Amino acid sequence: MAEQLGDLSRTHTCGALRIDDVDRAVVLLGWVHRVRDLGGVLFIDVRDRSGITQVVFDRDDDALMAKAKRLRSEFVVGVEGRVRRRSEETVNQKIETGDVEVLVARLVILNEAKTPPFPIADDTPVSEDVRLKYRYLDLRRPRLQENLVLRHRVTTAIRRYFDTEGFLEIETPILTKSTPEGARDYLVPSRVHPGEFFALPQSPQLFKQILMVAGMDRYVQIVKCFRDEDLRADRQPEFTQVDVEMSFARPDTIFGLIEPLMVDVFRVAGLEIQTPFTRMPYAEAMATYGSDKPDLRCGMPIQDVGALFAESQFRVFRELVAGGGTVRAFVVPHAGGYSRSEVDGLVDQAKQLGATGLVWARRAEDGTITSSVMKAMGEAEVRAALDATGTANGGLLLIAAGEPEATSKLLGQMRLLIAKRDGLLKPDVFAFTWVVDFPMFEWDGDEKRWTAMHHPFTSPLDADFALLDGNPGQARAKAYDLVLNGSEIGGGSIRIHDADVQRRVFSLLNISDEEARLRFGFFLDALEYGTPPHGGIALGLDRIVALLTGEQSIREVIAFPKTATAVDLMSSAPSAVDARQLRELHLSIRS
Repeated sequence: MAEQLGDLSRTHTCGALRIDDVDRAVVLLGWVHRVRDLGGVLFIDVRDRSGITQVVFDRDDDALMAKAKRLRSEFVVGVEGRVRRRSEETVNQKIETGDVEVLVARLVILNEAKTPPFPIADDTPVSEDVRLKYRYLDLRRPRLQENLVLRHRVTTAIRRYFDTEGFLEIETPILTKSTPEGARDYLVPSRVHPGEFFALPQSPQLFKQILMVAGMDRYVQIVKCFRDEDLRADRQPEFTQVDVEMSFARPDTIFGLIEPLMVDVFRVAGLEIQTPFTRMPYAEAMATYGSDKPDLRCGMPIQDVGALFAESQFRVFRELVAGGGTVRAFVVPHAGGYSRSEVDGLVDQAKQLGATGLVWARRAEDGTITSSVMKAMGEAEVRAALDATGTANGGLLLIAAGEPEATSKLLGQMRLLIAKRDGLLKPDVFAFTWVVDFPMFEWDGDEKRWTAMHHPFTSPLDADFALLDGNPGQARAKAYDLVLNGSEIGGGSIRIHDADVQRRVFSLLNISDEEARLRFGFFLDALEYGTPPHGGIALGLDRIVALLTGEQSIREVIAFPKTATAVDLMSSAPSAVDARQLRELHLSIRS
């Protein structure tokens, strides 16, 4: 039976004791981490989230020793005793309390524990489903505790920074109106308004813009958002973002605000980063890296080499360039050790990614030139391509041809596959860039209409306003993403602050006046009452902390995440509800 805490009051955490505490009377409260019975002496490691302290039971006290013999891993205990110095041969340099131990005079067993389904004391690999089912045990393990401690410190630094910059943290509604555009909403039925629904917010977008109309000037919120979408390692149905909005902002204003914030956040993790961050137009990112979230750590930019092959002996390239297609390539600079089978394997990987083929040419360390199209192209032309692309000795040139964007995307994927395989994506290197000047719209071939690339409240570039009437596909937006190591960690824009422009954009998106009034009427009304120019950004807190901790999945930095199928295995949610609840909500379930 569990004992009560009684008069026990913790004097120190389990990670606090040092040499200076020798001879001090202490009380520790925590979990049994390990038990070591050495015959004459019983050693117990007692753990809390601050660390571990070794406590010792002496055999001279029979009653105390008999009680201590009952202890097993994960029992909750209180120990009272005196700190003493460990003997020189038993000092444990692996833990901060390793110079001392506590000789126990009193033991209270506050609770017993069943044998856990996996070890808590070490980071033994465990299937994710088991870890998530027993998340309360998983969270006792040092790695996850350290992740959550860092997350807390990061959010504290964020709040401190924005407070010094004059921002107000203002809460926005969780129960709001469904305005689907992009990902699906989570809907919440209203009991008092039968047949009507709230939605959980995908972001506080309209509310933070309305706060600018309201004169709040600078708003920030660390906020939960919800999207009913297919999950990946960097997505969850509920996630946390740092939501920011400013009146009278230009893109440079936002960049100048966020870059020092990132310096503060990374400093919390003991990391120094350099500012200012590079800036890269969307068109350049797509052409040079095949992605709008380029990973800049590994170099290997994609080059347009179509002009080299306009008169090529290689008919495939020559005809493709003549027909308006493109030839693009990138250099793998240190590929001298690649075997021929490894190079052929890259060609096979490109085909698996959808390429019709991949041409290669290489310079061996001694300068010898080989190529998969040596016969068709001739050595002189191959050499010219290697020279023009800066392929030095030991370098490999990979070439693909076709439609420009698809070709760059293919080479971008190949570039990352090679970088991962060759260990070029160093986890301790942090390469930030702002991707700017996104297209305003992209064409949805299924629905035969324009859709907003970011969201429908994004302003076009001043120079591109005229394109809205005749050529919207060429219009660029005042939109920007903050990209780190190939991951988008933030996205934002300067917003439309003119009601007439907002209506024009809605019209381009095939949103009728009637539908706009139904979905966004309150917002359109607000724009009519003196709306200042404004803009902002949303930073993905989960993604940032995952990058800081070196985790591959944001599930490792969220206390209670869902699985890849949006299930909480610990609480068995989602789950069925009883018929009475459905009747109260005026709902029925169709099989």
